[in-house]
Amino acid sequence: MGTPDFAVATLKVLIENQYNVVGVITAPDKPAGRGRKLNQSAVKKYAVSQNLTVLQPTNLKSEDFLSNLKALNANLQVVVAFRMLPKVVWQMPEYGTFNLHASLLPNYRGAAPINWAIINGETQTGVSTFFIDDKIDTGDMILQEEIAIEPDENAGSLHDKLMDIGSLLVLKTLDLIKDNKVSTTPQPQNTNIKTAYKLNKDNCKIDWTQPLDSVYNHIRGLTPYPAPWCSLINGENQIDIKIYGAKKEYEAHHLSPGTIIHTKKELKVAVLNGYIVITELKLPGKRAMETPAFLNGYAFEENAKML
Repeated sequence: MGTPDFAVATLKVLIENQYNVVGVITAPDKPAGRGRKLNQSAVKKYAVSQNLTVLQPTNLKSEDFLSNLKALNANLQVVVAFRMLPKVVWQMPEYGTFNLHASLLPNYRGAAPINWAIINGETQTGVSTFFIDDKIDTGDMILQEEIAIEPDENAGSLHDKLMDIGSLLVLKTLDLIKDNKVSTTPQPQNTNIKTAYKLNKDNCKIDWTQPLDSVYNHIRGLTPYPAPWCSLINGENQIDIKIYGAKKEYEAHHLSPGTIIHTKKELKVAVLNGYIVITELKLPGKRAMETPAFLNGYAFEENAKML
């Protein structure tokens, strides 16, 4: 059970290791792009290429879906980046249902664990497998694997690392279940657990009044998707721009946060104790472009700033 690219790696590993995948459950096709053509999930595209049975329920409690799921006669369900399952679904197989989650649980339960680990300046993260229960990402843990977050890593590169490590952790988990050697550990119930909140326009907006490291972590934690954004005030105009690449530059200065400094090839924004050097950005309705190309065709007014 899964939908995005992150889940494809696990499905692929199961097929390559000769596991009997009796069915794949994924999201319904959705209209996408200007033509609003129906777009299949990454998991469905791969499943179809492997001639696997695919179910795409809109309602996980519907009688039709439940009867079709039961008819697959699966003895175990593996969930990677899917939806919250009702009890009637996760209790169905003989060996239960386990989930792969892209964090070191109990921290970063929720929708965007990879992004928030970087946004919060973590230096370590990892993947966890756990048996699903009736809450989100709270079930008894089976296995975990930890990796370092590099200082300049963004969400895209970390996603790919965790995707690969996670697929192998699923294999290890399956072997334990198959050999009847699985043991679980309840998740700690402490009050300092960090949450991976769903990303939205508000929490993706850059706050230029924050210290340099915080702004930098926020940008790389949202790059390349869904991309951090801010408002560019230029004379009478205000436009929202997305930032797809940035570096940090420590330097003492007395400029107010959001002040823009630019040359013909460089664009940087003042923050507390330094500057964010923007290397790639996107204007509304345009393609993302590297900063020199942007500066070549854009004129700043004297008091231009980022909000």
